[in-house]
Amino acid sequence: MNEVMDHLDYGLSVLFIGFNPSLRSGEVGHHYANPRNNFWRILHRSGLTPRLYDASEDGELLKLGYGFTNIVARPTRGAEDITRDEYEQGREILRAKLEQYRPRIACFVGKGVYTEFSRRSQAHWGFQAEPVVKEVREFVAPSSSGLVRMPMDDIVGIYRQLSDFIENEG
Repeated sequence: MNEVMDHLDYGLSVLFIGFNPSLRSGEVGHHYANPRNNFWRILHRSGLTPRLYDASEDGELLKLGYGFTNIVARPTRGAEDITRDEYEQGREILRAKLEQYRPRIACFVGKGVYTEFSRRSQAHWGFQAEPVVKEVREFVAPSSSGLVRMPMDDIVGIYRQLSDFIENEG
């Protein structure tokens, strides 16, 4: 199974950070490619994208100032298949990416992604008070997995906070 290529660049508005690619993403080489994943619908409904994008267009979002990476690169069926060693290595690799590229905002797609990265036991939705990497704002958003039990309107509302911030901060 192939790793899914990061989409990174300098000057990004938002770097979206997931746990790791799904098996489907590994097969097709694109982020959030599982048809049960709501990521692309959430971005559109929240106003982060002007139209509904397809996973095959993930590289095109660099033009909007959005990049993609994961805390662990290996595709798995679920986050429960990620080992402690993979998290340990992934945490260091992700920190290096954030320090090198310095996106304005690191958006963690799931509280668990953020708590694994930050080693903090808890997080709240939205911007975090004390970033792990200085000068990179950290935003925690719900996972876009179809398994998430939170109502879609609530999830979209949290992502809309990110959209509104970007729009108002220019």
